[in-house]
Amino acid sequence: MSGDAPAPGRPQPAVGTVCFRGADVLLIRRGTKPLAGDWSIPGGRIEFGERAGEAALRELKEETGVTARLTGLVDVVDAIFTSRASGQVTRHYLLFDYAAVWLSGKPVAGDDADHAEWISPERLATIPLWEETRRIIEAARKMVEKAES
Repeated sequence: MSGDAPAPGRPQPAVGTVCFRGADVLLIRRGTKPLAGDWSIPGGRIEFGERAGEAALRELKEETGVTARLTGLVDVVDAIFTSRASGQVTRHYLLFDYAAVWLSGKPVAGDDADHAEWISPERLATIPLWEETRRIIEAARKMVEKAES
């Protein structure tokens, strides 16, 4: 999630895109602080005047070079980060997470991602992820399977 820090005391609206190519899901490894090195779904902040679905597709393209078709909104998740030292809330994002199906492009890391890759279900089980991200991926998988059947 690149860009300026959100205004103090206000949640920042952001998007995530759970993109599938067959059974594989597209993940990135963050390249910038504060989440550098963490695996996640591609995403970032919604820009002023931008619709959430458009932001999801834009962020997917910027971070991975991949284009996709959205199949629906999976869930809205609170991502609240606190300072290790003080315990104070430092950032609060409202994440609008979308399910999507790959249309074109080969994953190439861009924007604040340092790596982008298709991950098989077997490998996904071995990658350290926020449990909420795992939940969203599985819910998105069910949504896409239902839409594609």
